[in-house]
Amino acid sequence: MKQKDDKIIAEGTVVEVLPSTMFRVKIDGTNHIVLAHLCGKMRLNFIQLVVGNRVKIEMSSYDLTKARILYRISGKQNFKK
Repeated sequence: MKQKDDKIIAEGTVVEVLPSTMFRVKIDGTNHIVLAHLCGKMRLNFIQLVVGNRVKIEMSSYDLTKARILYRISGKQNFKK
């Protein structure tokens, strides 16, 4: 029996930026693309993502088509002056 807190952690690359802080992320090692949104801490700290950023994502074992972006690993940074 699975626990309710079963989470799958993976890394991927942002391939498309969508409205209202939604992103399409391609998971490394597979060609699987998921729909992801920013976690609360990234919204509070105004972390911005652009196409090409590498991110760490978390998926539920119940729905593998949606994910939450936990961390920006590397990539282009969008600084405003």
